[in-house]
Parts: sequence; C-alpha cells; structure tokens
Amino acid sequence: MQACTGDFEKINTPPTSVTTIDPGLVLSKVQKDMAFAEGYEYPNNQFGSWIQQWAGGVLISSSRYVEQSDNATWEGHYTLIRNISQIRNQILKGLETDPSGRTKLAIAKIVEISVWQRLTDLFGDVPYSQTALGQDDVNTKPTFDTQESIYKSLITNLDAATAQLNATDAGYGSADFYYKGDVTKWKKYANSLKLRLGMRIRYADPALAQKTVTEAMGQPLLESNADNAAIPTYNNATNANVHPVLNHFLAGSPDLKYLGEAFVAQLVATADPRLPRIAQPSVNSVKAGTPAYKGLGVALTDAILKTIIKDDYSTVSTATFFNRDFSPAIPCLAMSFSDVAFYKAEAALEGWGATTEQAEAFYQAGVKAALAQSPYNVTTVPATFDPQLSFTGLTKEQKLEKIGTQKWIQLFGRSYEAFIEWRRMGYPALKAGPFAGSTGGTIPRRTLYSSREALLNEANYKAASARLSKGDTYVSKVWWDKK
Repeated sequence: MQACTGDFEKINTPPTSVTTIDPGLVLSKVQKDMAFAEGYEYPNNQFGSWIQQWAGGVLISSSRYVEQSDNATWEGHYTLIRNISQIRNQILKGLETDPSGRTKLAIAKIVEISVWQRLTDLFGDVPYSQTALGQDDVNTKPTFDTQESIYKSLITNLDAATAQLNATDAGYGSADFYYKGDVTKWKKYANSLKLRLGMRIRYADPALAQKTVTEAMGQPLLESNADNAAIPTYNNATNANVHPVLNHFLAGSPDLKYLGEAFVAQLVATADPRLPRIAQPSVNSVKAGTPAYKGLGVALTDAILKTIIKDDYSTVSTATFFNRDFSPAIPCLAMSFSDVAFYKAEAALEGWGATTEQAEAFYQAGVKAALAQSPYNVTTVPATFDPQLSFTGLTKEQKLEKIGTQKWIQLFGRSYEAFIEWRRMGYPALKAGPFAGSTGGTIPRRTLYSSREALLNEANYKAASARLSKGDTYVSKVWWDKK
C-alpha cells in the first residue's frame, strides 16, 4: 500500500547508460570510415585493380572481371548514411535555425551529400528519397531514385547547407577531422564538392553542369594542400587506425599487394618522381644489381598465373607504406586541392568560370600539389618531369588526357574516386586483361547491387535493373557515364 514517486526517473536510469549522443562522435566516425573505405583493396573490393593501379597478386587474382554482388560497398555506404543522418533526424533535430545546431547540421549534411554522391556513382540508381528519414519513418522497400534526380537534389541540398554555415555558431571543434570546426574551410570544401558534382555530370546534362560549375568557380574553393580534407593515421596504433595501404600489409598476405602494370609503366615512362615512394623495385632486379620497377598484369588467365615469378614484380614501397616508423604518418585524404585544381583546368577548357588560357596553370597547380602531398613530399619538380606540365601544342582532347592521367596517379590509394573519374573521363586509355570473366573482356563500368537488397526489395530492385542498359551487370553504364 506504500509507494514512492520522488526522483522516479533518476532512480530508474542506470548511471552508466548513454542517454544522449555527441554529434561530434558521429561526425568523426563517418569522416574516418568513409575515407578509409576507399583505400582498402581486398579481393572483394576490386576498383583499384579494375583501373590497373593494383594487380591483385599471384595468390588471388582479384582483378578478374567476375561478377559478384557488392554487399560490402552497398551496406557500408548505407551505414554511413544512417549514422550521419542521425544528427539531423534525432540528435540536433529542431535546432536548424539555432546557433547551437545550425552549422553543425549544415556540416553533417555536406558530409552526407558526399556519401550519397559516391554511392550513386558506384551503383547508379539507388534508394534515396525514401531513406534516411529517421527512426519513425523507416521504409524497408524504398524505391530506387534515378541518378539524374539524385544529382539534382544533391546540388540543391548542398546550396542550402552551404548557406547555413556561420562562423559564430557552435562547432564540432577537434571532433571534426577535416577542419577542426573552421567554417571558412568548410565553405571551401562545400564549394569544391559542388564543383565535383557539376563536373561529374558534364556529359549527361551539359546545361546543369555548366551552371553548377560556373557558380562553384565563382566561390572560394580549396586553395592549397593546407585545405585538404584528410584523416590523420597512426603508424604505432592498432590496425584500424593505420593508413589503409599499410593495413593491407598488416592484415593480409603481401602477395595480394602487387602494383598494376599500366600504373608502374606510366610512372617509369615519365620519370615520375613519385615512383620510388610508391613502388618497390622487384626483388630479382635488386638481386641482379640493377633495381627496376615492373608492374603485374591484371585479369590474368590461369595459364599466365602459373608462369608468374612473384619476385619479378613490384609491390608497394615498404619503406613508405609499410614502415611503422614513418613520421609523420601518412594522412588519408577525402578531398584534396589537387582534385579541385584538375576540375578547374577541365572547366577552363570549356570556358566555365575561367578562360581557356587559364587551364594550363590550373593543371600545373594540380600536378605540383599532387607531387607535394604526403608521402611523396616533392616540392621541386625535376627537369626530367617538366614535359608532363606542359600543354604546348596539344589539342583540347590531348589536354584532357593529360588531366585524366595525372588525376589517375594522384588518386592512388583512393580507389572509389579513381574508378569513378576514370569512367567519366576515359583517361588513361586502359586495355582489359586477358581473362574475359563475366564481361567478355571489358573493364567494368559499375558495381553490382547488393544481393540482400535484390532479395528483400525485389520489385524495386528489378525496376532499377531494368532501367540499366544491360541490367544489373558490370558493363551497364550509370546515367552520367556518356563519354
């Protein structure tokens, strides 16, 4: 007959329970996981091998074009989206115009947009408008939005989020791996992301691309490597905190880490000063007293694999990537000034926000910034590399080829972005390996939808697959892949 209701909530709340989530922790995790995912090149993540930066190795030829559902990439991106969208759907909901939440929400939205772009660039049409709506509006069978509609939405939403950035608002501080809460740099990043969105669709919707790119070019963009969006890594920490390329060595056999023939050949042919920092001379060439670099072919047949002597080929440089004492640790890039400079060069060739005469200077800035990035740290361009900086006597298409090729090198270790940009630009010109696989000897143009999505959301999966030119296959092209 007796009871007590005083301090009821306090008494019934376990003292060690988490009742509120710090949005900074969510932001940190998404920034880190998104950047690190690009650098892994395991047998089930083949993007770097498809564009022939990696070769797969002699134990498992992961560069072969054998179709398999990409559950890991699909679910990994939707996990990122689910996590970052918690900030707007739950943690800071209602603070959209309040200085305590306004800029934090804007930054979280900008990061979310970057995740969405990469997801749709890899797969094509994906569930978008009926997802990430919060725990009260979960839809287990969302429709797949067209990539065209997703891009238009991302551009609009990015403009809205950028407008909400305010330097006097509360920020994430040190929880923000990219910029430690520096709103000025976040505005540069957002404008640079808009530039990337616009350039990505240039062959599919030239009018929208020109408008988007021109607007972005008129705003502050990343201006130097000091503006790079990067995640710090730690050589002396656990495997989860080291640079992804180093993690390849720590977590698996180095036999899977051979560099691609086309990639190494390009570096050798142009006397690229990054070569000794990226690649290791083959073991047998060192033994012979004539150190040389040689990449391994991709998509090799069983007959060819049987003849491979692994010590004849180059792995990644152990002195650079596999050295726990390397100091400072190599940062993991999410977006770089070099990315932006190459986009500006391409835009200038079209007269979008700059003149064609400015294209060469933008391109040179991109190459020099790429050389200066850690772990290469080349701040003086060798005379032997000077021809790679020149546009003299080149046609417009040849200039684009130079931009695309240097971008391909610069994006080593960022396999998603490298694969996406190679498909968009078509450079460098790569030949498929001899193993025909599922594609008839064609380098894949996209990855496959999740098999779980196909099973649990069958009707919408089938509708999206039917919109692809050749169904849910490696050889279908996404909407913007027109060149």
